[in-house]
Amino acid sequence: MEQAVGISEMKVSSNPNDVLIAYSLGSCIGLSLYDPVIRMGGMIHCMLPESKIDSGKAHANPCMFTDTGVPELLQAMIGLGGAKHRLIAKVAGAAGLLEANGAFKIGERNYIVLRKILWNNSISIAAEDTGGTIVRTMCLHIGTGKTTVRSRGEERELAQKQIGR
Repeated sequence: MEQAVGISEMKVSSNPNDVLIAYSLGSCIGLSLYDPVIRMGGMIHCMLPESKIDSGKAHANPCMFTDTGVPELLQAMIGLGGAKHRLIAKVAGAAGLLEANGAFKIGERNYIVLRKILWNNSISIAAEDTGGTIVRTMCLHIGTGKTTVRSRGEERELAQKQIGR
């Protein structure tokens, strides 16, 4: 069953029939985490890199921000039996779409904040499709752990050791 992960949302599932989907990842960052031993996965769709710009919004919806949302996803996964050392991380988005002059670099900053959080938690990125100027849709199939990305009318699997930044 398809489960949409909207902007500023996260979802976690252990139902093998679920597919978590983050649509239209532009400058937003999409992160999928999967624990292959217990076949549980989660996905988050973060809009902005740092919560310090609006602590009220960050408190009300931590998933809006990469620096508060990704730790929320990690805690949710661990709380449901996932083990940090087993988590397979895959990333999509972080494009530079809406910035003609590149002043804000939201996609790039989302990616940098994500990398720091994962590094601090000893989690490596297994595969990614990030940067550039394209919009992507990311899917995580809970039953298999397969993660795919659709862009420009094509879908491909984000296989481990596929880093494209």
